[in-house]
Amino acid sequence: MLRVCLGVLALCGVVLTHTYHLGACPVVEPMPGFDMNQMLGVWYVIQKTSTASHCITYNFTRTDEPGTYQLEQVSQHFILGLTPLKHDYRYTGILTVADPSVPARMRVRFPLSVAGSASYTVLATDYTKYAAIFTCQKMSFAHRQSATILSRSKELDKIFVDKMRTKLASFSVDPYDLSLISQSECPKHPNGTSEGVNINIDPNTFSSHNIGEAVRKTGGVIADGVEYVVDAGKKVYHKVASSKEDLTETPHQGRNLDADAEWLP
Repeated sequence: MLRVCLGVLALCGVVLTHTYHLGACPVVEPMPGFDMNQMLGVWYVIQKTSTASHCITYNFTRTDEPGTYQLEQVSQHFILGLTPLKHDYRYTGILTVADPSVPARMRVRFPLSVAGSASYTVLATDYTKYAAIFTCQKMSFAHRQSATILSRSKELDKIFVDKMRTKLASFSVDPYDLSLISQSECPKHPNGTSEGVNINIDPNTFSSHNIGEAVRKTGGVIADGVEYVVDAGKKVYHKVASSKEDLTETPHQGRNLDADAEWLP
């Protein structure tokens, strides 16, 4: 039962955060003179394409391979968030710099991305306050894309938010697809510890060893959480129609939710 629940949570957790569009991925310009070394470390997600998750952070770290980096996304899973279960949902992918002369243009691959890797472009950053990232994956006759505005702190001044939204719009990326990500009432991790259930989705997640470890450590707690959600009546997602007024308008939290999979970071 737990193995099934882990799969359900993983697939649901790799599901929102992108929108579908016909044709090829839009042409976006990578940031000139980008230095990945200054990008490393923890960032808070302030706005992100259509997601129901909250308390999302990114952590960029080096790997042993030159031009290859690890991206860990930590969030409160939108399904388990309906339950009293304390948890952390960690989703880890690998970033690769294909052309060292254009370091802001990378490829990203996550363990549940059956369609392969996606482009990962840093559009702008000052390394200390803000950053904007655009990801896109080509499909047969369409593409799916995701945009993210990051901050080094839990809040970002409106002047920088507006600057990043305008940057996205200049590449025909609709800033109204972005959801406001709450960074309040998030779990605290003193000394790097986590409380409750720690769900890790990485390249080794679905090995027989790791599934066995998950069963041993968590027992039926995740199954109980899923049952709690079902009993609650599935009342999470409702699309909210809102008018497109000012380009710099703050998006409504939880709007434009797309019941797909949260796999694009």
